[in-house]
Amino acid sequence: MLAASTTSGIEVVVRTLFNAEESRYLGRPFFEYNITIRNDSSGTVQLLYRSWLITDSLGQKRSVFGPGVVGEQPILRPGESFTYRSGCDFETGIGMMEGKYIFRDIHTNRTFPVRIPRMTMMLPAFLN
Repeated sequence: MLAASTTSGIEVVVRTLFNAEESRYLGRPFFEYNITIRNDSSGTVQLLYRSWLITDSLGQKRSVFGPGVVGEQPILRPGESFTYRSGCDFETGIGMMEGKYIFRDIHTNRTFPVRIPRMTMMLPAFLN
């Protein structure tokens, strides 16, 4: 599945994929997501924090907040992009993630939120 959004000139594109091997290992559904963040603004920015709300199909929620992504706090000049891969497990075969990044404009030191588009993840059998 593919989703995209742009906030304050920062484009976020997400792609999700069911990972059958990791799901078997964990004993519950596991999904990978690839995210590309592109700076289409006129300034240089740095990703400082991420904040996720993760919800399964039973309505159980969990939150994740922390510095950067995959151990990095990338700095993006105008036109540059950063891509990373991560994953999430669910107790159910359908789940959703949505959230935001907190960025800082390097020149003004102003921080601002950037929306991460909602990712819906479901077992391939549910797609038929």
